[in-house]
Amino acid sequence: MNITSDPLVLYGETFQSRLLLGTSRYPSPTVLARSVQASQPAMLTASLRRQTAQGVTSSREFFQLLRDTGVEVLPNTAGCHSLQEAITTAEMAREVFETDWIKLELIGDDYTLQPDTLQLPMAAERLIAKGFKVLPYSTDDLVLCQRLVDVGCQAVMPWAAPIGTGKGPINPYAMRTLRERLEVPLIVDAGLGLPSHACQVMEWGYDAVLLNTAVALARDPVAMAQAFAQAMRAGRTAHLAGAME
Repeated sequence: MNITSDPLVLYGETFQSRLLLGTSRYPSPTVLARSVQASQPAMLTASLRRQTAQGVTSSREFFQLLRDTGVEVLPNTAGCHSLQEAITTAEMAREVFETDWIKLELIGDDYTLQPDTLQLPMAAERLIAKGFKVLPYSTDDLVLCQRLVDVGCQAVMPWAAPIGTGKGPINPYAMRTLRERLEVPLIVDAGLGLPSHACQVMEWGYDAVLLNTAVALARDPVAMAQAFAQAMRAGRTAHLAGAME
């Protein structure tokens, strides 16, 4: 299938790729730039708080590197632990990156980086009221994800497993239930370690995947970025084709 005939649509905006790529923990700025070129992502996530690619000596240098890729930036609120902290960080990111897009991270547990499920919907609701296009990072809990949709999120980003674990989908039943019950775009945001993991969730009907650690910490990040992009296209095509019973 020609990918241009099957675009990803988020908040009314069209993207020709279904891959979103993180920008932290790469061995060098050059490797990051080459990984972006190899995978052609729809968006690049960036944080005002977390470590960027090694070898970048200033925030200004890093932000210019992102602009030079020509890919839309999706700022995130990584590292925020309170509702007000997340809102303030989002507002700062909007000024720095000149965009209304925000990946909302509101952390409730420092070990697993599991989202604060109690405050997350409230934070999303407040940011939407301020004009943000909110992509909330959440667990695979159906009630939580439905609540995020109810407060106005036009897409949700559930994890497949805790951030950085690379375990792949640890609760297939929950993830497939999410896809069956929610009509908004769903982007798998964390826990994937292999291209086969990405292919699997795309086969289930997920709309996109966000990757960082699985690419940045691979022995060859550039080749791995390309492999994930290929696997996702295969999974999406398989989903549209319809598997045999």
